[in-house]
Order: sequence, then structure tokens, then C-alpha cells
Amino acid sequence: MCTLSRIFHTIQNSLFPWLEEVLDPLSEKERRLVQVLSLANLDRHMMQYRWHGRGRRRKDRENIARAFISKAVYNFETTDILIEYLRGCKNLRRLCGWEYSWNVPSRATFSRAFGEFTNGGLMQVVHGAMIQEHYGDKLAGHISRDATAIEAREKPVKKKVLVKQARKKRGRPRKGEKVPAKPPKRLDLQPTRTLEENLADLPSQCNVGTKRNSKGYKESWIGYKLHVDCIDGDIPVSAILTSASLHDSQVAIPLAQMSAKRITNLYDLMDSAYDSPQIHKFSEKLGHRAIIDHNPRRGKKKYMDPATSQRYNERSSVERVNSYLKDNHGGRHVRVRGNAKVMTHLMCGIIVIAATQLFRLIV
Repeated sequence: MCTLSRIFHTIQNSLFPWLEEVLDPLSEKERRLVQVLSLANLDRHMMQYRWHGRGRRRKDRENIARAFISKAVYNFETTDILIEYLRGCKNLRRLCGWEYSWNVPSRATFSRAFGEFTNGGLMQVVHGAMIQEHYGDKLAGHISRDATAIEAREKPVKKKVLVKQARKKRGRPRKGEKVPAKPPKRLDLQPTRTLEENLADLPSQCNVGTKRNSKGYKESWIGYKLHVDCIDGDIPVSAILTSASLHDSQVAIPLAQMSAKRITNLYDLMDSAYDSPQIHKFSEKLGHRAIIDHNPRRGKKKYMDPATSQRYNERSSVERVNSYLKDNHGGRHVRVRGNAKVMTHLMCGIIVIAATQLFRLIV
């Protein structure tokens, strides 16, 4: 936490006064953008996106990356609105790195740069490095895990027509008859695989998802599902984007693997959708205690004791993170298509939330 404190005091005592001498008085959102950019430290990850002297000189990708972060801070719906605001607002334009309004690149340049950031996974790398640097040596009490619907403006992939298999005869097999073994489930295979193998196995195309809302009614959407791990203080530490139709439990183990590389925690908090023996066992393997709401299925509901129930209530932090993302940082304004681009857009918001909440720990 000493690194965070040092950055905070540098910003408050040196950077803000200097900026306000050069620029107009900073608004609350501009101050927040400065804090987020200071923690994200984009320059450290931009080497592969810089111009190296071959071909036509490209526009500065570092400035464009800062602009996409500011888009999440201001919750702009489109890149056109962002560009228009950059050209009209001197403070924001200079914070991103452009001196004059005519220096701001065109929409096409922003689009090309966004594609490059997507191909390189820039925002995921920035977020992971930020969490490891500023929280990696701390002990987190709880990881709260949940998924949220992400609506997209694209056509859903049609379901594959399954070939009907021959009906199995009822009763015991005959003597000498070989019964084909059932294929292993994804949850059985995931603990034996690496994180990269598990991520490659998860479906990622746009399709139709259905879930039961808090009032008990079923609702459907076209798009994706964002799975998030967050720790105490509403700090998101890991995120994975999958097809909307994928069940939450299928991403629990990959999320746990990703989070374990970044932070150390004691408890894993999950709702009844994650109630599976494979997930319980994997949490124990990591040295965690899993607190998962019991899913009765065909049996009788098992209730937690009061102390465990009180700790389980900490899971509301992940619901707040999902709400922050959708209401304030672009989660409801997805205008790009394809899993990778949608993830880059959402990760800008995740970076803003993580940096903001990290700063609040020391304020």
C-alpha cells in the first residue's frame, strides 16, 4: 500500500497543482482520469504499438489509449462523441496528449488503433499488471464471483443441429456387451488443464442467453456474459467474456486460476449456480474455503450457519462492480462486434473501476 500512498500524495501535492497552473481548473472527472492514468501506467505497455520507422508514421497510440480510458471515465456512448468532446475540451485533450483540436485523429484512426489494442490484448495486460503491482503482495479476505449479461448489436450464432443418437436399451447390459464410456464433462477436465487451455475451450461467440432475474422471472438477451472476480473494496481482479448461453459454473475454475496468479485470498464466495463438487474441490486445492449457496436441485435446501451467512453477504461487492460497469463505465453502450473487441471495450471500464477503488483504500 506504500506505493499507492506515494502515488496518491504525488498526484495531490504535485501533479494537480501543476496541471491547474497549465490548464483550467480541473473538474471532478478530470481529476479522476488523472488518477486512473497514473495507476494504469499505459506507457509501460505501449512498446509494440509505437512507430519504429517503417512505412508511414502512425498517430500516437499512447494518446489514443488514454482517450479510450477517458471514454470509460466519462461514459461516452460512441467514439464520435469522444472525438467531438476532445476537440472542444482543452483540459481533456491535453490530458490525453494532444495540444490542439486539429491534432485529434479521425474516427478511422481511432478504429484502427482499437483493433491493434484488441489484437494485442492491451487492456487485459494493463489491468492484470495494475492489480499485481498494487495488490499482489497483500492478502485479500474474499473473492466474490458472479456473471452479468452484456447486450451486443450483432446477430446471434445459430445453434448447431445435434445428431440424434440411437436410444440406449433400458435395463442392464447383456453379458459381454460393451457400454461406451460417457465423455468427461468440462468441469472434470478444467482442473487438469492450464488457464490458457481452459480459456480456449470456452465458447466465445455471440448468442442468446437466458437467466432468472431477482424477481423470479426469466429474461433473455443477445450478446455475451461477463464473468468477474472482485475482492473486498469492490476491486475487480479478473474478468472473462464468454457466450451468453454458457452456464456460470463453467467459468469458475478458469477465473480462479487467473485470480490466483494475481492475488492471494482466503474465501471464495459464489451463489448457488456454482454449487458443484468440482468447484468446491478446486477451491480447496488453492488453499481457499469456498462458501457457495446450496443448490437443492432434487434434494432439500441446506442453509448456512449465521457466521457463514454473514460472511457470504460480502458477495454483494461483485454485484456493485457489475452495476458500476453498466451504469457508469460503458457496460450498456457496446457498439463494437466480436468477443475480442467487446472485451477490450469492457476492460476499459474495468480498469477505471479498479483504479478508482484502489485509490479509495487510502483516502
